[in-house]
Amino acid sequence: MDYELAIENAPDSVPGGTGILLIHPSTGETDRIDTEFLNTDTDRFLVISTRTTAREVQQKLEYYGVDEEKADILDTLSVERGYSRRSSDRVHYVSSPDDLAGIVDITREFLADHEGKRRISLDSVTEMAYYADEDRALEAVEELLELLETHDAVGLFHLSEEVHDAEDVARFKDRFDAIIYLDEDGTIETDF
Repeated sequence: MDYELAIENAPDSVPGGTGILLIHPSTGETDRIDTEFLNTDTDRFLVISTRTTAREVQQKLEYYGVDEEKADILDTLSVERGYSRRSSDRVHYVSSPDDLAGIVDITREFLADHEGKRRISLDSVTEMAYYADEDRALEAVEELLELLETHDAVGLFHLSEEVHDAEDVARFKDRFDAIIYLDEDGTIETDF
């Protein structure tokens, strides 16, 4: 199954199973790319948020006009920060930001429980590595990429290049089928 893309300088579509790495500066404006990815040719999507809370994700989706009826959100921060959690069928939590096994399990359940065109957004791999470590984050990313392949879904994974050393950036890049580079000025280059 192919998935349409609405991303500047990217192909019109990618096959199911494709993982896309979005490399951006730490100050980069990624919301536009993320929401265009989620809002195009999609039946259901899961936002895995290691950087913001579920409420902030919901506000972002609303601001950019993304259909929230298609959204599931995995909030990895609220428990750690002691925020109140409003569990629902569409909002999920893990015990802590470094509960990478929990993140993979909830993603697996989401993909298994829903049919049609499914997308995953992981914002961000950088925060995942911050709370766990580079090796554990890389292992979790590999597991998530395998799930995309198994379930014919696609995913967009955020990585702030400035925070990681060049060797770790290269290790992450090696795992992906496609890469989007977002410059500080908003210019987008792609390698598909």
